[in-house]
Amino acid sequence: MSYMWHSSRAVQIGTLQWLSCNSTQIYHTNTFRHIHSLSRLSSFQIKQIRQQCFRHGNKRHYTDSAKKTVRIGCASGFWGDTATSVPQLIYGGNVDFLVFDYLSEITMSLLTAAKAKVPNLGYAPDFVLSAIAPFIKDIHKKGIRVVSNAGGVNPLACAAALQEVAQKASLDLKIAVVTGDDLMPQKDSLGEVRVADTDGQKALPKTLHSMNSYLGAMPIKRCLDLGADIVVTGRCVDSAVVLGPLMHSFGWDQSNHDLLAAGSLAGHLVECGAQSTGGIFTDWHQVPDWDNMGFPVVECSADGSFTLSKPPRTGGLVSFGTVAEQLVYEIGDPRRYLLPDVTCDFSQVTITEVPGAEGVAVKVSGARGLPPSADYKVCATYMDGFRATAVCPVGGPRAAEKGRRTAESIIKRVRRIFKQLGMEDFSSVNIQILGAEDTYGPHASGRSTREAVIWMAVHHRQKKALEMFAREIAPAGTGMAPGLTGIVGGRPRVSPVLKPFFFLHPKVEVKVDIHLNGELVETFTEVTLASASKAALSSPPTSETPDTSTDLPSGPHNYRLEDLAYTRSGDKGDSANIGETSPYFSHCTTAAPGGFISSQKSYFFP
Repeated sequence: MSYMWHSSRAVQIGTLQWLSCNSTQIYHTNTFRHIHSLSRLSSFQIKQIRQQCFRHGNKRHYTDSAKKTVRIGCASGFWGDTATSVPQLIYGGNVDFLVFDYLSEITMSLLTAAKAKVPNLGYAPDFVLSAIAPFIKDIHKKGIRVVSNAGGVNPLACAAALQEVAQKASLDLKIAVVTGDDLMPQKDSLGEVRVADTDGQKALPKTLHSMNSYLGAMPIKRCLDLGADIVVTGRCVDSAVVLGPLMHSFGWDQSNHDLLAAGSLAGHLVECGAQSTGGIFTDWHQVPDWDNMGFPVVECSADGSFTLSKPPRTGGLVSFGTVAEQLVYEIGDPRRYLLPDVTCDFSQVTITEVPGAEGVAVKVSGARGLPPSADYKVCATYMDGFRATAVCPVGGPRAAEKGRRTAESIIKRVRRIFKQLGMEDFSSVNIQILGAEDTYGPHASGRSTREAVIWMAVHHRQKKALEMFAREIAPAGTGMAPGLTGIVGGRPRVSPVLKPFFFLHPKVEVKVDIHLNGELVETFTEVTLASASKAALSSPPTSETPDTSTDLPSGPHNYRLEDLAYTRSGDKGDSANIGETSPYFSHCTTAAPGGFISSQKSYFFP
């Protein structure tokens, strides 16, 4: 996709002369429409253009596109990740960019609730207080630039908190903010929307709590182009915190879909932090030093190839297996992984271990891209009643049997109370006896245990109904089976249930704003041609790799899946999925929303 600027204006910067633009842009496929023209630039904005030639610590950047490689370390895979990742990447990662991924669907709901209670909250405070504040002087001194989606539903407040930290450290930092993902101001005009997983239309839920579009990497790139030291976003796709810096550093434009797919793959592999360096690895027993788990660093080249490693003298493991498992994490069809910047085809990706590197490194290449769709994916959350969870340890002979009968008796008693008061039944009840292998279903071993844990989760439309349930847990300690040793966390608390609702929204109807040090400096809207959108909806041609294995035994044999394949499970809102890659068979399994396992054609690594 190509674009050009029409009408220009020169800005003198020392001995350098920069041509900036524009009154008009000519669009091809997928680019951005700038609403502010340079003829209306403020002195502040011209200052930012001058500072495209700027100094970060002891590093001078005239143009990042001249760099041969760029090193990006990811210090967070979710809100609540370990604080030990930041110092190891700052002092041992030799990184140019430090990125953080904090957001999930449930996180956005929690942050929305926090903002409703306290208007200047709604972002991830850990980012400001634990990740940045203790290290901000060294981050600045080393010339490390920071990108994070920690802004949640209140990125401007997050930036304001960061400015306070910078001022206390006597630092003059440029902090950029991306806004525009919040679609709640448009809720009254939306009516019916296109559902993400079907071609049908549905009305928005009446009890909407939040509504955020998944923005892409272009706004992050623009922030960095303007000289930002720290970029804070609201909701964006996780991989964008890596793709944005790469687009900025190498000058990648929006028309080179293969490069955008490669950068998105780099982001996808590191976005969950230690999951690519040995965390939750199938062969977990091979991973050393969990207490000092290394976090991932990608060293990327302008051609889109990259190596993935971790800082020296850290725990964890980087190998073909650890990276392959993360590759198949939550991507659905690996030939058509939909992102706002590009439609990715990961079916021909190669992962090669690099010998001699400490802890091993892997080289990754082979991603391909197609144009993105004309829509943003949007995650809305809505109120759907209330829930309560009770957890009670049980000890002694036949513990599992005692626990199950206790849980069922509590539910039966509460239902009797509901009936007496004319109240409706629970919307749902889930009982599991931990220690009895309930999660194995018919494959449970059936062995008796002397220790078990009751886990009861209930859902009801009325809060007061679950308050009655909560009061009926403790009486089991004196009126039911012996061995009930307590209630974990005390009387169960009743909390509201927030459910996700996904739909598609035209990009052209979303205005994205960029703020720098509290001032709005740019507003743009993404435009994608219909032809590009159609290309995104069509799958790339299937490219099956023949199974040339010669070491497989013939005839029927039984194996554990973990002995044959690398696997990684994940979830996207209300559906679970399992990715699998194996040298022995070329398919991946995905759990459908109803809980059934279906098979879809995918790929394997030879």
